[in-house]
Amino acid sequence: MDMRVAAYAVVTDDDGRILLARWIEGRRVAWTMPGGGLEAGEAPEDAVRRELREETGYSVKVGELLGIHSRVIPASQRVNKSDEPLHTLRIVYRASVSGGRLRFETDGSTDMAEWFTLDAVKELQRVKLVDIALRMAGIL
Repeated sequence: MDMRVAAYAVVTDDDGRILLARWIEGRRVAWTMPGGGLEAGEAPEDAVRRELREETGYSVKVGELLGIHSRVIPASQRVNKSDEPLHTLRIVYRASVSGGRLRFETDGSTDMAEWFTLDAVKELQRVKLVDIALRMAGIL
């Protein structure tokens, strides 16, 4: 079984909007939490800061750990074809913008980022992690 550990952040602004990134690597284009996989030897807090900067252009201050979500994806459902299932551990933090400006990632697994109201999020094509993370944050 393969394993992937990733760190994500729930980032909100003063108007209560939620920052999401548009994931283009899956079977369908869908909105997700900004964040991604840890590099070898990288601390989760460093990974989430790096990933947020790459995907959104923002520097963030990492806050409380909201939770860890564990999921096993059968080999037949993996985005990247494999004969092995994938065990994903997704570490979710609260974070706040501390600098930078919104910009889109190029040549990555996401192609844009945007702020959404909670009502707008509910209408989006989104991955399950969005609802999981927003529940962890007490937003949903």
